[in-house]
Amino acid sequence: MSRMVECAKLKKMAEGLERQPYPGELGQRVFDNISKEAWQLWLQQQTILINENRLSLADPKSREFLEEQMIKFLFEGGGTQVNFTL
Repeated sequence: MSRMVECAKLKKMAEGLERQPYPGELGQRVFDNISKEAWQLWLQQQTILINENRLSLADPKSREFLEEQMIKFLFEGGGTQVNFTL
């Protein structure tokens, strides 16, 4: 049976993650409060942020920026919105 969580991002009960996706206290918070669906949305947003801002994950400032954006996106209903048209 799947683990269910009250997803802080989607504001509904949904299937939880199978394991902690990020280290430390923040990773535990994500595991406890974020659904698989919301985590997938974050991964898509993260990829866009990395590409649009040409971030290097080897750069500590880039990793710090992404962590801040993850918190805003998943828990605060915000984050840097990247909009583009085809």
